[in-house]
Amino acid sequence: MKKTFKPIILGTDKNAYSMAKSFYEEYRIKSLAIGKKRLYPTKFSRIVDVLTFDDFDVNKVFINELLKLGEQLKDEYEKLVLISCGDNYTELIVQNKKELKKYFVVPYLDEKLQKQLENKDKFYEICEKYKLDYPKTYICDSSDDNLNFDFEFPVVVKAANSIEYLKLSFVGKQKAYFVDNINEVKKIIENIYQAGYTDKVIIQEYIPGDDTAGFVLNTYSNQNGRVKMMCLGDVVLEHYGPYEIGNYAAIIASYNLGLYQKYQKFLEDIGYIGFAHFDLKYDVRDGKYKLFEINLRQGRSYYVTGAGNNMAKLVVDEYVYGKEQELVYSKNEWLWLDIPKKVLFKYANKNYHGKLRELIKKKKYGYTLFYRYDFSPFRLAIVLKLHQLNFKMYRNYFRCKK
Repeated sequence: MKKTFKPIILGTDKNAYSMAKSFYEEYRIKSLAIGKKRLYPTKFSRIVDVLTFDDFDVNKVFINELLKLGEQLKDEYEKLVLISCGDNYTELIVQNKKELKKYFVVPYLDEKLQKQLENKDKFYEICEKYKLDYPKTYICDSSDDNLNFDFEFPVVVKAANSIEYLKLSFVGKQKAYFVDNINEVKKIIENIYQAGYTDKVIIQEYIPGDDTAGFVLNTYSNQNGRVKMMCLGDVVLEHYGPYEIGNYAAIIASYNLGLYQKYQKFLEDIGYIGFAHFDLKYDVRDGKYKLFEINLRQGRSYYVTGAGNNMAKLVVDEYVYGKEQELVYSKNEWLWLDIPKKVLFKYANKNYHGKLRELIKKKKYGYTLFYRYDFSPFRLAIVLKLHQLNFKMYRNYFRCKK
């Protein structure tokens, strides 16, 4: 007799572990994670098995290995639920959606829309159309020597094509660069193109405010393009370090009806399908939430599931059990942490300390990697080591943003 379903997770990082944890919490089902190599977050786990393939992010290898896996598992499971935990894997899923649907549940958008949303310069054109507020932006390429943008320093420099940029390796590489002068801007752009990057580069005004001005919005839209879940997160603290900029370390799940309704209308108008993750920052100068980007997957943090909106259940209810879903505007306050509490209270904005203590006292908080059903001595040692590394990272890299 066939088992009902099996989660197939693409990636082996914290995001992959977060989704495996969501599946296990709801269904006590062990996931299978696939990637290029086994990363620390999924090592020695009892809730997720890991398969690795060299060049798994190359299209030919990706589709061949997944189709072979589908053929192997088709007689054991009624449904194979495919979940991307990286932008590159989302792109590969979308490119091969027709073939993958032979074996897998594929809760993702079509390729035309994916290309419009994934590339930031095209995405900002869509923001203009739908009146979504975003920072002042200048887009350039390798031939642009003038860089005549009409906003002041500091500015943020980043690649428009995050998937292509992710594959590059060069000295001084960062996810985004905070820059104070034009010579530094030119040098960064030169380094990016010399490393082999071929697409556009974005120069953007810096929105004032510390980490607590940041917000994240995670959503889920069904296969008919109707939004079924929205969960806002109030950023308390970001990670620091060259490869961590832009990743979050502490988030409080919160609520904003106006934002929910605005972004629901946008997603439904464009016919979006699946998980989406929006990065925003509140601009005190005009009282608007400025949108930086949309990720075509769930966010890397566990705050959505922790706040009572299990992300695995959203997909399984629709695609496996065929349940009718009601729209949820999440309201539950819940604190997600990716750092020790001592680091949190040392570096987080003191105006948030009262709320943080309240949520911790009420036990309305949690971590991604600490999970009571998944502790062997080897795994505990790895998780504790990763946890403690945050003390060093913040000492070396933390800077207070005014």
